[in-house]
Amino acid sequence: MAVKQVLNMLDLLEFFAERGKPASLAEVSAAFDWPRSSAFNLLTTLSSRGYLYEPEAKGRFYPTPRWLTMAQAITAAEPLPEQLLRLARDLASRTGETICLGSASGQKVVFLEVIPSAQRVRYAAEVGQRVPLHATASGHAILSQWSASQRDAFLRRVSFERYGAGTPMSLEAVESQMNAGLMRGWFRSASNYSVDLGGVALPVLIAGRIYSVTVAGPLNRITGEMSAIAREMHDAVALHFGRDYLTTEIRGLTTPPQRS
Repeated sequence: MAVKQVLNMLDLLEFFAERGKPASLAEVSAAFDWPRSSAFNLLTTLSSRGYLYEPEAKGRFYPTPRWLTMAQAITAAEPLPEQLLRLARDLASRTGETICLGSASGQKVVFLEVIPSAQRVRYAAEVGQRVPLHATASGHAILSQWSASQRDAFLRRVSFERYGAGTPMSLEAVESQMNAGLMRGWFRSASNYSVDLGGVALPVLIAGRIYSVTVAGPLNRITGEMSAIAREMHDAVALHFGRDYLTTEIRGLTTPPQRS
């Protein structure tokens, strides 16, 4: 049996998502035909727990980022699909470099799984490590699958900081690197975030969630191998997800002909 208080809270969240701006007690009460006392109790309870606030100090309420923080924490702890893990293990075997599986979390990519290279000199990434969405191959792979409006809203909040020689330093520069990756068929970084580190990345979409799959290593070893690594990545995705996966599921990505 449905619990009325829970339904009311979910209805309120959907109301704010659709409205996109603060609402007063009277507006909430009228929208749902709730008694003012019931609307007041719900709004003040959520406010006391930090889930609503009054941005205009005029008795108008709006959700706080606490909802997003909680949702991201839940999502980050979600077990990774076995299909994606098989892809990562295959790429580790094919390339001999470090493999990172990531997903967006706020303004960062969080690494959910890392398979370190066995080579003595390697990219020493860790599970839980966060790198900027706007400045990395992993991030560009994810951003490429966002809508233009979502990407634009995100990039306008970015504080651009120089990390390395390849760091994009403007919204336009990020879009340029990302679009070049779509046309190329893979996303690259070369001292974009970590100095002397190179990476090749692809986006993978599973059950509505966008992941990045990145092969990374020392720049002096990986620079001349990026095209070959990308070819191995396309072949591995075709093996584990289907020959037409990158064409049909990944928006806007150029895919080279499959090897016979």
